[in-house]
Amino acid sequence: MQRILNHSLIHNKLSRWYEQNHRVLPWRETQDPYLIWVSEVILQQTRVNQGLDYYLRFIGRFPDIYTLAAASEDEVLRYWQGLGYYSRARNMHRAAQQAVAQGAEVFCHSEQLTPEAIFQQLLSLPGVGEYTAGAIASFAFNLPYPALDGNVYRVLARLYDCEIAFDTTLGKKHFRQLAWQLLDQDHPRLFNSAIMEFGALHCTPTSPDCTSCPIQSCCMAYAHHTVELLPVRKPRTALRERYLNYTIYCTPDMRTLLHQRTGKDIWQHLYEFPLEESDQLLPTEAHLPSIDLTHILSHQRIHARFHIKKVSELPQIPDTIAIAFSSIDDYALSRLTLRALDSFGNLL
Repeated sequence: MQRILNHSLIHNKLSRWYEQNHRVLPWRETQDPYLIWVSEVILQQTRVNQGLDYYLRFIGRFPDIYTLAAASEDEVLRYWQGLGYYSRARNMHRAAQQAVAQGAEVFCHSEQLTPEAIFQQLLSLPGVGEYTAGAIASFAFNLPYPALDGNVYRVLARLYDCEIAFDTTLGKKHFRQLAWQLLDQDHPRLFNSAIMEFGALHCTPTSPDCTSCPIQSCCMAYAHHTVELLPVRKPRTALRERYLNYTIYCTPDMRTLLHQRTGKDIWQHLYEFPLEESDQLLPTEAHLPSIDLTHILSHQRIHARFHIKKVSELPQIPDTIAIAFSSIDDYALSRLTLRALDSFGNLL
């Protein structure tokens, strides 16, 4: 039998905890839906301490929906470079263009919209799911929609001692119901901020400080000694192994070749050095400086071998462009390529 939690007690205690312990972050100091949206997309797969600098850099170049919509995709990707999961940036760029084409109501004229219309317009944007739409609706407009990120899933799983895997279809539906039940309808902005921050700083994945937890008396997992077992994830699928062999050509006047990835594959539209993919790493040519790197993505493990090849002239390789090394920062590079460049240091 599911225990009925004291919602008002949880609301009050989490609010007080948040007021005393929350981090001061720029996206919490604004109610601009565009700036909140940018922060939410950046933080989907990025830790706050890493994402902050990217956020400031990104909004410095694209301070509003109109500047983002007017930019080229290459420039947007360049400002996203290093964050990974580049589909987030491509979707955000497409969403900005769609929003502007439709009048940008939700970002600039929200007073003309009903709460439901605000939520539905947000949900209609490419790359915006129920979590992001709920987060923007609550943080920017103080509308009563839950915002379920990984931290909130963890807090809910422990509060209710829920053993359903949160990343399954059934689990997502169940946790969304729990989030709606627990949501503070009168103060959704404060509540969503508090429960997310509480999961990030206090109800942590490992070794949470349960002895000083302000909502310990409400936590069923604490009562049942199951805190460290929650939340439950579905079994992970095996990683696909890929072997990528790169050549970094280098002429005496410091020119090289780049290739832009196309098609429905990793790092779409990003630039890298000429590549040969194989079923294993190819032998390194004699006397060529080389480095091996392993790069893990969500469903793939990349085994990469880079080597520098000094040449008098750049070879003619289809679908490549010749550039000066001094201009390489003008191109959006994959994270793996950036790692290789850092590893070679002064050899180039």
